[in-house]
Amino acid sequence: MNMLKLYDTTLRDGTQAEDINFSVEDKVRIAQKLDELGIHYIEGGWPGSNPRDIQFFKAIKSVRLNFSKIVAFGSTRKAGNKVHNDPNIKALLQADTPAITIFGKTWDMHVKEALRISLEENLELISDSVRYLKKNADEVFYDAEHFF
Repeated sequence: MNMLKLYDTTLRDGTQAEDINFSVEDKVRIAQKLDELGIHYIEGGWPGSNPRDIQFFKAIKSVRLNFSKIVAFGSTRKAGNKVHNDPNIKALLQADTPAITIFGKTWDMHVKEALRISLEENLELISDSVRYLKKNADEVFYDAEHFF
């Protein structure tokens, strides 16, 4: 049977709106409500970006979710870093979630101008990161930033 799985980004992407600032307790309560709604995946935040998200990943471990999997979000390894030493990759694994989502640049202009690397090196960042995370996490999603 084919199944559509729902992936919610409220706890990360939803906090990027003006005047939205969830506390750790808010994020836990929202995660519980999303679980009650039957959401398959709940993106909890970016553990490499701020202390509040790290606190959320610690707090949510003590909460029983019946349906949902919590997902840590972050970027591929940075150019010049070995994947096993990259601080962002380490933070994703330290969040200790059943699933991880990483994003990477897909628009050649961003690769060349923002990252200042070749398209080939960008593909190495992506493949190294996905491969390493797959060895260390149950599920890995790749978010193709600005693909469309």
